[in-house]
Amino acid sequence: MAGSLVNVEHDGVKIAGYLAQPTGTPVGGLIVIQEWWGLNDDIKGIADRYAAEGFLAFAPDMYHGEVAAEPDEARKLAMSLERDLAAREIDAAIAWLKAEHGVSKVGCVGFCMGGGLTLATAIRPTSNVDAVHVYYGGGMPEADVLGAIKAPVMGSYGAEDQGIPADRVDMLRETLTKAGVENDIKLYDGAAHSFFNAGPAHHEAASADSWTRSVGWFKKHLN
Repeated sequence: MAGSLVNVEHDGVKIAGYLAQPTGTPVGGLIVIQEWWGLNDDIKGIADRYAAEGFLAFAPDMYHGEVAAEPDEARKLAMSLERDLAAREIDAAIAWLKAEHGVSKVGCVGFCMGGGLTLATAIRPTSNVDAVHVYYGGGMPEADVLGAIKAPVMGSYGAEDQGIPADRVDMLRETLTKAGVENDIKLYDGAAHSFFNAGPAHHEAASADSWTRSVGWFKKHLN
């Protein structure tokens, strides 16, 4: 199953990215947001995997054609990302899938930098997102901001992630539960940051379990 690169404009916002289409009627739509490396083959492959599970998966190109291979380069690209523009592009991508592709519900999943953008999408009322899955998204807001979330939230974090302390993960879970938001926040023992990535930090057990949880989560909330 091969996806394709697309360039569209919706609600006055230009969007570029990788669209992976399922066989038959989609279960729902899904926005797949990149790590700080950019829209690379790893992220395209994840979109393909979701499409194979029945989702119409779109990975927006947040860096507009640039892809990093080295951490210093990735850091520069991530720091130069215009967050307001990224938010508009993600919101437009969700609206585009709903308006042009016949899916009534659209979720969002993101990794590392994309995990932070996914959590921000859940917080932002303009996104109209229906469910999210945050993979080790850093820069987690405080409880008063998280309390604005309405959409169901899944979270997958590594207990060995030096950048996201376990107490922050616990705070996210407790805040969502207190607000009455359906959530499934899991901390994986032995897993570090980017454990789902195909790179050196890959943790097979955490990756496999989080994938099973993710597919079930989105099939429940986007169908």
